[in-house]
Amino acid sequence: MAKKAEKATLLWIDLEMTGLSPEDDRILEVAAIATDWDMNEIDTFTAVVKVDEKLIRERMVGEFWEKNKESYDALVSQNKDGKPAAEVEKELLKFVEKNFGDTVYLAGNSIHQDQKFIEREWPKLNAKLHYRQLDVSSWKIYFENALHRKFMKPENHRALDDIRGSIEELKWYLKMVS
Repeated sequence: MAKKAEKATLLWIDLEMTGLSPEDDRILEVAAIATDWDMNEIDTFTAVVKVDEKLIRERMVGEFWEKNKESYDALVSQNKDGKPAAEVEKELLKFVEKNFGDTVYLAGNSIHQDQKFIEREWPKLNAKLHYRQLDVSSWKIYFENALHRKFMKPENHRALDDIRGSIEELKWYLKMVS
């Protein structure tokens, strides 16, 4: 195993949102983990973003939220303690400045979707991100469909747990090809 890097190389991010439409929905919760290429955690960040309660009531409806009642309740409950999105972006920028050099690769499961929200709500953070991403879902598609091998990741729908699950999932795929 390689020596732990002084600076991180991967910015793992997971967002919990009111829904999946970057135009209509908002970020509720963010977690970030800075890792090196061996997936060693260098630093972590979590924050709750304050979202208008009316928007939560309007957007967090339907089958997904009914099936994930525990996550729904936790996200709604913590909303009152959230910070404005601009303040969370400033904190994330400090996190990136502290842990990364010039290149910041965004990593996660279906990270392209999260980046749509980052682009809309946190443009300064988005400007720091490299145009290439490490998307674990690409590995998932290949392994499940071509090799009929499936990683069983818990689906907690909480940002920090989901990132750690994505990191473990990528480690599992890498073991399969090494």
